[in-house]
Amino acid sequence: MISYQTASPGAPLVEVESDTPIPRGTEVLVKTVACGVCHSDIHIHEGAFELGGGKKLEVGGEGMVLGHEIFGEVVAVGPEAEGVSIGDRRVVFPWIGCGECPPCKRGEENICTPGRALGIMQPGGFADHVLVPHSRYLFDKGNVPDSLAATYACSGLTAYGALKKVGELQDGDEIVIIGAGGVGMMAIQIARALGMDPIVVDIDDSKLAAAQELGVSRTFNSSDPQTAKEIRKSTGGAFAALDFVGAEVSVNYGLGCLRKGGMLIIIGLYGGALTMPIPFIPMNARIIQGSYVGTLQDMDALMAMVRDGKIAPIEITERPLAEANDALVDLKAGKVKGRQVLVNG
Repeated sequence: MISYQTASPGAPLVEVESDTPIPRGTEVLVKTVACGVCHSDIHIHEGAFELGGGKKLEVGGEGMVLGHEIFGEVVAVGPEAEGVSIGDRRVVFPWIGCGECPPCKRGEENICTPGRALGIMQPGGFADHVLVPHSRYLFDKGNVPDSLAATYACSGLTAYGALKKVGELQDGDEIVIIGAGGVGMMAIQIARALGMDPIVVDIDDSKLAAAQELGVSRTFNSSDPQTAKEIRKSTGGAFAALDFVGAEVSVNYGLGCLRKGGMLIIIGLYGGALTMPIPFIPMNARIIQGSYVGTLQDMDALMAMVRDGKIAPIEITERPLAEANDALVDLKAGKVKGRQVLVNG
Protein backbone atom coordinates (compact mmCIF):
# COMPACT_ATOMS: atom_id res chain seq x y z
CA MET A 1 0.00 0.00 0.00
CA ILE A 2 0.98 3.64 -0.45
CA SER A 3 0.70 6.20 2.34
CA TYR A 4 1.78 9.81 2.77
CA GLN A 5 3.49 10.18 6.12
CA THR A 6 4.74 13.04 8.28
CA ALA A 7 8.45 13.76 8.57
CA SER A 8 9.89 16.56 10.71
CA PRO A 9 7.40 19.26 11.83
CA GLY A 10 6.11 21.20 8.82
CA ALA A 11 8.21 19.26 6.30
CA PRO A 12 6.60 17.83 3.16
CA LEU A 13 4.82 14.51 3.56
CA VAL A 14 6.80 11.47 2.48
CA GLU A 15 5.39 8.81 0.14
CA VAL A 16 5.92 5.39 1.74
CA GLU A 17 5.26 1.94 0.29
CA SER A 18 4.52 -0.82 2.82
CA ASP A 19 2.65 -4.11 3.17
CA THR A 20 -1.13 -3.80 2.97
CA PRO A 21 -2.61 -4.68 6.40
CA ILE A 22 -4.41 -8.00 6.84
CA PRO A 23 -7.53 -7.66 9.03
CA ARG A 24 -7.72 -9.88 12.13
CA GLY A 25 -10.56 -10.56 14.54
CA THR A 26 -13.31 -7.97 14.02
CA GLU A 27 -11.13 -5.71 11.88
CA VAL A 28 -12.20 -4.44 8.46
CA LEU A 29 -9.83 -3.31 5.69
CA VAL A 30 -11.13 -0.37 3.69
CA LYS A 31 -9.69 0.83 0.40
CA THR A 32 -9.71 4.62 0.52
CA VAL A 33 -12.00 6.22 -2.05
CA ALA A 34 -12.01 9.76 -0.62
CA CYS A 35 -10.48 11.54 2.37
CA GLY A 36 -11.17 15.09 3.48
CA VAL A 37 -8.43 17.51 4.57
CA CYS A 38 -9.04 19.21 7.93
CA HIS A 39 -7.44 22.12 9.81
CA SER A 40 -6.45 19.72 12.59
CA ASP A 41 -4.34 17.89 9.99
CA ILE A 42 -2.38 21.14 9.65
CA HIS A 43 -1.70 21.36 13.39
CA ILE A 44 -0.51 17.76 13.57
CA HIS A 45 1.60 18.22 10.43
CA GLU A 46 3.22 21.31 11.98
CA GLY A 47 3.66 19.49 15.30
CA ALA A 48 1.98 21.96 17.65
CA PHE A 49 -1.13 23.84 18.75
CA GLU A 50 -0.73 27.49 19.75
CA LEU A 51 -1.69 28.05 23.41
CA GLY A 52 -1.03 31.79 23.60
CA GLY A 53 1.68 33.62 25.48
CA GLY A 54 4.36 31.92 23.42
CA LYS A 55 3.33 28.48 24.67
CA LYS A 56 2.66 25.48 22.44
CA LEU A 57 1.18 22.01 22.82
CA GLU A 58 3.41 19.61 20.94
CA VAL A 59 1.55 16.95 18.97
CA GLY A 60 2.17 14.45 16.22
CA GLY A 61 5.50 13.00 15.24
CA GLU A 62 7.37 11.38 12.41
CA GLY A 63 5.74 8.57 10.44
CA MET A 64 2.09 9.51 11.05
CA VAL A 65 -0.58 8.95 8.40
CA LEU A 66 -3.04 11.84 8.71
CA GLY A 67 -6.60 12.02 7.41
CA HIS A 68 -9.72 11.28 9.45
CA GLU A 69 -12.54 12.08 6.98
CA ILE A 70 -12.59 8.71 5.25
CA PHE A 71 -14.95 7.12 2.77
CA GLY A 72 -13.96 3.79 1.26
CA GLU A 73 -14.78 0.34 0.00
CA VAL A 74 -14.51 -2.79 2.14
CA VAL A 75 -11.93 -5.09 0.52
CA ALA A 76 -11.20 -7.59 3.32
CA VAL A 77 -12.67 -8.58 6.70
CA GLY A 78 -11.35 -10.39 9.74
CA PRO A 79 -12.78 -13.83 10.69
CA GLU A 80 -14.90 -12.33 13.50
CA ALA A 81 -16.24 -9.34 11.54
CA GLU A 82 -20.04 -9.22 11.26
CA GLY A 83 -22.58 -6.98 9.58
CA VAL A 84 -20.30 -6.02 6.70
CA SER A 85 -19.46 -7.52 3.32
CA ILE A 86 -16.67 -7.10 0.81
CA GLY A 87 -17.72 -4.44 -1.67
CA ASP A 88 -19.67 -2.35 0.85
CA ARG A 89 -18.91 1.37 0.47
CA ARG A 90 -18.97 3.18 3.79
CA VAL A 91 -18.14 6.37 5.69
CA VAL A 92 -15.72 5.60 8.52
CA PHE A 93 -16.29 6.99 12.03
CA PRO A 94 -12.68 7.74 13.03
CA TRP A 95 -13.04 8.84 16.70
CA ILE A 96 -12.41 5.42 18.15
CA GLY A 97 -11.72 4.92 21.86
CA CYS A 98 -10.21 2.17 23.99
CA GLY A 99 -13.64 0.76 24.83
CA GLU A 100 -12.84 0.31 28.52
CA CYS A 101 -12.57 3.77 30.16
CA PRO A 102 -15.55 5.64 31.71
CA PRO A 103 -16.05 7.97 28.69
CA CYS A 104 -16.12 4.97 26.34
CA LYS A 105 -18.60 3.15 28.58
CA ARG A 106 -20.80 6.28 28.44
CA GLY A 107 -20.69 6.13 24.64
CA GLU A 108 -18.25 9.04 24.39
CA GLU A 109 -15.41 7.33 22.54
CA ASN A 110 -14.58 10.66 20.91
CA ILE A 111 -13.16 12.00 24.20
CA CYS A 112 -11.25 8.84 25.17
CA THR A 113 -7.65 9.70 26.09
CA PRO A 114 -5.48 8.94 24.27
CA GLY A 115 -7.91 6.83 22.24
CA ARG A 116 -7.32 5.18 18.88
CA ALA A 117 -8.62 7.86 16.50
CA LEU A 118 -7.77 7.19 12.86
CA GLY A 119 -5.50 9.84 11.40
CA ILE A 120 -4.66 11.05 14.93
CA MET A 121 -3.41 8.07 16.93
CA GLN A 122 -3.70 5.34 14.27
CA PRO A 123 -2.99 5.49 10.52
CA GLY A 124 -5.65 7.41 8.63
CA GLY A 125 -6.88 8.18 5.16
CA PHE A 126 -3.82 9.80 3.56
CA ALA A 127 -3.21 6.26 2.30
CA ASP A 128 -4.82 3.91 -0.18
CA HIS A 129 -5.96 1.52 2.58
CA VAL A 130 -7.18 1.99 6.17
CA LEU A 131 -7.65 -0.65 8.87
CA VAL A 132 -10.85 -0.16 10.90
CA PRO A 133 -11.16 -2.13 14.19
CA HIS A 134 -14.89 -2.99 13.96
CA SER A 135 -17.77 -2.78 11.51
CA ARG A 136 -19.81 -0.63 13.94
CA TYR A 137 -17.66 2.29 12.82
CA LEU A 138 -18.89 2.03 9.22
CA PHE A 139 -21.91 3.99 7.97
CA ASP A 140 -23.99 3.87 4.80
CA LYS A 141 -23.93 7.21 2.96
CA GLY A 142 -27.05 6.79 0.87
CA ASN A 143 -26.96 8.58 -2.48
CA VAL A 144 -24.66 11.52 -1.73
CA PRO A 145 -21.41 11.83 -3.74
CA ASP A 146 -18.40 9.93 -2.41
CA SER A 147 -16.27 13.02 -1.72
CA LEU A 148 -19.06 14.79 0.13
CA ALA A 149 -19.76 11.66 2.16
CA ALA A 150 -16.19 11.62 3.49
CA THR A 151 -16.59 15.09 5.02
CA TYR A 152 -19.40 13.98 7.33
CA ALA A 153 -16.89 11.97 9.43
CA CYS A 154 -15.43 15.18 10.89
CA SER A 155 -16.75 18.37 9.33
CA GLY A 156 -20.34 17.20 9.51
CA LEU A 157 -20.04 15.37 12.81
CA THR A 158 -18.22 18.28 14.46
CA ALA A 159 -20.93 20.70 13.35
CA TYR A 160 -23.72 18.36 14.44
CA GLY A 161 -22.11 17.68 17.83
CA ALA A 162 -21.74 21.41 18.51
CA LEU A 163 -25.28 22.29 17.43
CA LYS A 164 -26.66 19.48 19.60
CA LYS A 165 -25.13 21.19 22.66
CA VAL A 166 -27.27 24.27 22.02
CA GLY A 167 -30.37 22.29 22.97
CA GLU A 168 -33.95 23.26 22.17
CA LEU A 169 -34.40 26.88 21.14
CA GLN A 170 -37.29 29.00 22.40
CA ASP A 171 -38.95 31.84 20.49
CA GLY A 172 -36.46 34.69 20.24
CA ASP A 173 -33.38 32.54 20.85
CA GLU A 174 -30.73 33.39 18.27
CA ILE A 175 -27.56 31.50 17.39
CA VAL A 176 -24.40 32.92 15.84
CA ILE A 177 -22.03 30.82 13.74
CA ILE A 178 -18.50 32.27 13.73
CA GLY A 179 -16.38 31.12 10.81
CA ALA A 180 -17.78 30.14 7.41
CA GLY A 181 -14.98 27.78 6.38
CA GLY A 182 -15.46 24.07 5.72
CA VAL A 183 -16.89 23.15 9.14
CA GLY A 184 -18.78 26.41 9.54
CA MET A 185 -20.48 25.94 6.17
CA MET A 186 -21.47 22.44 7.19
CA ALA A 187 -22.87 23.86 10.45
CA ILE A 188 -24.96 26.33 8.45
CA GLN A 189 -26.47 23.50 6.41
CA ILE A 190 -27.16 21.31 9.42
CA ALA A 191 -28.57 24.22 11.45
CA ARG A 192 -31.01 25.04 8.65
CA ALA A 193 -31.95 21.36 8.38
CA LEU A 194 -32.73 21.43 12.12
CA GLY A 195 -35.00 24.45 11.65
CA MET A 196 -32.55 27.09 12.88
CA ASP A 197 -31.95 30.47 11.20
CA PRO A 198 -28.33 31.25 12.14
CA ILE A 199 -26.53 34.57 12.03
CA VAL A 200 -23.20 34.00 10.25
CA VAL A 201 -19.97 35.84 10.92
CA ASP A 202 -16.62 35.77 9.08
CA ILE A 203 -13.75 38.11 8.17
CA ASP A 204 -14.00 37.17 4.48
CA ASP A 205 -16.79 38.76 2.43
CA SER A 206 -16.59 36.00 -0.19
CA LYS A 207 -17.37 33.39 2.47
CA LEU A 208 -20.25 35.50 3.73
CA ALA A 209 -21.55 35.69 0.16
CA ALA A 210 -21.33 31.90 -0.05
CA ALA A 211 -23.34 31.65 3.17
CA GLN A 212 -25.98 33.96 1.69
CA GLU A 213 -26.22 31.65 -1.32
CA LEU A 214 -27.15 28.89 1.13
CA GLY A 215 -30.09 30.97 2.32
CA VAL A 216 -28.55 32.82 5.29
CA SER A 217 -30.25 36.21 5.60
CA ARG A 218 -28.06 37.82 8.28
CA THR A 219 -24.28 38.03 7.91
CA PHE A 220 -21.65 40.24 9.57
CA ASN A 221 -17.98 40.85 8.83
CA SER A 222 -16.17 40.32 12.13
CA SER A 223 -13.04 42.20 11.03
CA ASP A 224 -14.93 45.13 12.57
CA PRO A 225 -15.41 44.12 16.23
CA GLN A 226 -18.24 46.66 16.55
CA THR A 227 -20.45 44.28 14.60
CA ALA A 228 -20.71 42.13 17.74
CA LYS A 229 -22.49 45.07 19.38
CA GLU A 230 -24.77 45.30 16.34
CA ILE A 231 -25.72 41.65 16.77
CA ARG A 232 -26.31 42.09 20.49
CA LYS A 233 -28.42 45.21 19.89
CA SER A 234 -30.53 43.74 17.08
CA THR A 235 -31.21 40.44 18.87
CA GLY A 236 -31.18 41.47 22.52
CA GLY A 237 -28.10 39.26 22.76
CA ALA A 238 -27.61 35.85 21.20
CA PHE A 239 -28.51 32.72 23.13
CA ALA A 240 -25.53 30.83 21.70
CA ALA A 241 -22.40 31.59 19.71
CA LEU A 242 -20.59 28.68 18.05
CA ASP A 243 -16.96 29.51 17.33
CA PHE A 244 -15.61 27.36 14.50
CA VAL A 245 -12.36 29.35 14.46
CA GLY A 246 -11.15 29.07 18.04
CA ALA A 247 -8.81 32.08 18.08
CA GLU A 248 -8.50 34.76 20.77
CA VAL A 249 -10.23 37.32 18.57
CA SER A 250 -13.10 35.04 17.57
CA VAL A 251 -13.71 33.84 21.14
CA ASN A 252 -13.91 37.40 22.43
CA TYR A 253 -16.17 38.33 19.53
CA GLY A 254 -18.48 35.46 20.44
CA LEU A 255 -18.65 36.56 24.07
CA GLY A 256 -19.50 40.06 22.85
CA CYS A 257 -22.58 38.73 21.03
CA LEU A 258 -24.16 36.99 24.01
CA ARG A 259 -26.99 37.94 26.32
CA LYS A 260 -27.04 37.05 30.00
CA GLY A 261 -27.32 33.30 30.36
CA GLY A 262 -25.94 32.75 26.88
CA MET A 263 -23.46 30.09 25.90
CA LEU A 264 -20.22 30.17 23.94
CA ILE A 265 -19.35 26.85 22.33
CA ILE A 266 -15.73 26.69 21.13
CA ILE A 267 -15.05 24.19 18.37
CA GLY A 268 -12.15 25.60 16.36
CA LEU A 269 -8.52 24.94 17.29
CA TYR A 270 -6.75 27.92 15.76
CA GLY A 271 -5.10 28.70 19.10
CA GLY A 272 -4.41 31.37 21.68
CA ALA A 273 -5.56 32.03 25.22
CA LEU A 274 -8.67 33.44 26.88
CA THR A 275 -8.32 35.99 29.67
CA MET A 276 -11.36 37.53 31.34
CA PRO A 277 -12.47 38.76 34.76
CA ILE A 278 -13.81 35.80 36.72
CA PRO A 279 -16.74 37.75 38.30
CA PHE A 280 -18.14 38.35 34.81
CA ILE A 281 -18.80 34.63 34.39
CA PRO A 282 -21.27 34.26 37.32
CA MET A 283 -22.59 37.83 36.92
CA ASN A 284 -23.58 37.11 33.32
CA ALA A 285 -24.49 33.46 34.04
CA ARG A 286 -22.76 32.41 30.84
CA ILE A 287 -21.55 28.99 29.82
CA ILE A 288 -18.22 28.54 28.04
CA GLN A 289 -18.06 25.01 26.67
CA GLY A 290 -15.76 23.06 24.40
CA SER A 291 -17.05 20.69 21.75
CA TYR A 292 -14.88 17.97 20.22
CA VAL A 293 -16.30 16.19 17.15
CA GLY A 294 -19.19 13.90 18.20
CA THR A 295 -20.18 10.50 19.51
CA LEU A 296 -20.93 7.31 17.59
CA GLN A 297 -24.61 7.95 18.36
CA ASP A 298 -24.31 11.47 16.92
CA MET A 299 -22.79 9.97 13.76
CA ASP A 300 -25.70 7.57 13.47
CA ALA A 301 -28.23 10.42 13.75
CA LEU A 302 -26.28 12.63 11.33
CA MET A 303 -25.97 9.93 8.67
CA ALA A 304 -29.70 9.24 8.93
CA MET A 305 -30.28 12.92 8.05
CA VAL A 306 -27.79 12.60 5.18
CA ARG A 307 -29.50 9.51 3.75
CA ASP A 308 -32.88 11.24 4.03
CA GLY A 309 -31.56 14.16 1.96
CA LYS A 310 -32.11 16.71 4.73
CA ILE A 311 -28.66 18.34 4.52
CA ALA A 312 -27.73 20.39 1.47
CA PRO A 313 -24.18 19.85 0.14
CA ILE A 314 -21.20 22.12 0.77
CA GLU A 315 -18.65 23.07 -1.88
CA ILE A 316 -16.09 20.31 -2.47
CA THR A 317 -12.74 20.57 -4.27
CA GLU A 318 -11.32 17.19 -5.30
CA ARG A 319 -7.59 16.52 -5.55
CA PRO A 320 -5.60 13.33 -6.19
CA LEU A 321 -4.43 11.51 -3.05
CA ALA A 322 -0.84 12.14 -4.16
CA GLU A 323 -1.45 15.89 -3.66
CA ALA A 324 -2.01 15.49 0.10
CA ASN A 325 0.91 17.76 0.94
CA ASP A 326 -0.19 20.49 -1.50
CA ALA A 327 -3.67 20.34 -0.02
CA LEU A 328 -2.27 21.02 3.45
CA VAL A 329 -0.23 23.95 2.14
CA ASP A 330 -3.23 25.52 0.40
CA LEU A 331 -5.47 25.06 3.44
CA LYS A 332 -2.91 26.70 5.71
CA ALA A 333 -2.60 29.62 3.27
CA GLY A 334 -6.36 30.23 3.38
CA LYS A 335 -6.86 29.40 -0.29
CA VAL A 336 -9.67 26.91 0.25
CA LYS A 337 -13.40 27.57 0.13
CA GLY A 338 -15.56 24.72 1.37
CA ARG A 339 -13.67 21.45 1.80
CA GLN A 340 -10.79 19.79 -0.03
CA VAL A 341 -11.10 16.04 -0.54
CA LEU A 342 -8.36 13.71 -1.68
CA VAL A 343 -9.53 11.02 -4.09
CA ASN A 344 -7.81 7.69 -4.68
CA GLY A 345 -7.92 6.50 -8.26
